[in-house]
Amino acid sequence: MQGTWRKAALAAALSITGVLGGLAIAAPAQAQTVESGSVSFSGDPGDYITGGDSYSYSTENGDQLTTNGSADNSYVSVSISGYNGDWWSVDFDAPGSAPLAPGTYKGATRYPFNGAGPGLDLSGNGRGCNELTGTFTVINAVFGPNGYVQTFDATFEQHCEGWEAAARGEVHISNPVPPDPLDLELAVATDGIANRINGNAVLHGTVTCNQPTSVSLEGGVTQIVRKVLVRGTFSTQVSCTPGSATQWTAIAVPTGTTPFGKGKAEAITRATGYDAEYDEYVTVSNTSVVTLTRS
Repeated sequence: MQGTWRKAALAAALSITGVLGGLAIAAPAQAQTVESGSVSFSGDPGDYITGGDSYSYSTENGDQLTTNGSADNSYVSVSISGYNGDWWSVDFDAPGSAPLAPGTYKGATRYPFNGAGPGLDLSGNGRGCNELTGTFTVINAVFGPNGYVQTFDATFEQHCEGWEAAARGEVHISNPVPPDPLDLELAVATDGIANRINGNAVLHGTVTCNQPTSVSLEGGVTQIVRKVLVRGTFSTQVSCTPGSATQWTAIAVPTGTTPFGKGKAEAITRATGYDAEYDEYVTVSNTSVVTLTRS
């Protein structure tokens, strides 16, 4: 039996304490550099954010744009690092966890304090709204795995502090077709060894992957020997290369004085690899019955 989890790179530590249990963690997407895009906005006289001026940025003119998207595709943020030193960001958030889809979102309030309603926030160059109301229209939205923003076109209107003056703008983002995420597979052989000299259990198996990655394996072995519950943990690391199964071997040391013996044992194993395309760790699990033979 095998399961898969993904988690952010900064929270990749895993621990084995006794028998491993299941854990599912949603993965926020990393910031991605926009290949082709533009952001432009202007304000009415009296608008605090724009000061009544107009602003325009594009990748073609040397401005750097980056996007962040949520794993459920309900949120998109576009950050601007202007060639002239300007910096801005604009956030779009759908109500609840609904994905951002073409349509007009009315009654937006300041993200991330928008609760269950739509959220919006244009800020930057040292200026932001304490409270805001607004509307935005998503024209086109295409997402890839893990919050990857492939295409995003939207217009927006924002009013600071309930004022009539508004800032209005539009966003156009175009990125390549997203790469495939890391596909990691774990197999645990059904045969193992109970070492008669040191009492350890030796397990083996394979991992496969669709992109090169270093795979950390860890787990626990449980066996009943002469009515005594014997447990031990193991860990090892291998380099996985696409195109063929990578062999692994690990040694579980019993925690007590009773050694592992001949017979059936339960092995719970986790394999974790780093997904370089999406800057996150992927974990797969396997629970197997292993028959240990004396050696």
